[in-house]
Amino acid sequence: QVELTESGGGPAQAGGSLRLACTASRSPSRYTNYCVGWVRPAPGKERAGVAALDSNGPVNCADSVKGRFTISQNKSKNTFYLQMNGVEPDDTAMYYCAWKWGGWKPPPLDESSYNHWGQGTQVTVSS
Repeated sequence: QVELTESGGGPAQAGGSLRLACTASRSPSRYTNYCVGWVRPAPGKERAGVAALDSNGPVNCADSVKGRFTISQNKSKNTFYLQMNGVEPDDTAMYYCAWKWGGWKPPPLDESSYNHWGQGTQVTVSS
């Protein structure tokens, strides 16, 4: 079982930046693969991934955020980040950190691939 805690959400002006963080409650062994993703509500879907990362390094980003959002990890801190640059009002949403055991290349953006979820952190972008 993994518990996930998000932080870093809040208000931002269009064109500004935010960095979201997700801390996992346990540290996987170096022999264990996993994927972590950032997910938000999307039109026609309950939620859709915006960025995902495999424990060995590969990343995946939705077209809507490519060039603006970057996902990264600090394994020593069991923490994963979503750097959001050039935010837009359409980025306003509750952002959830998600986790799945097992690596995948490319790491999935489909929310149904994940089975551990954080409580979410709200991002609000004003124009």
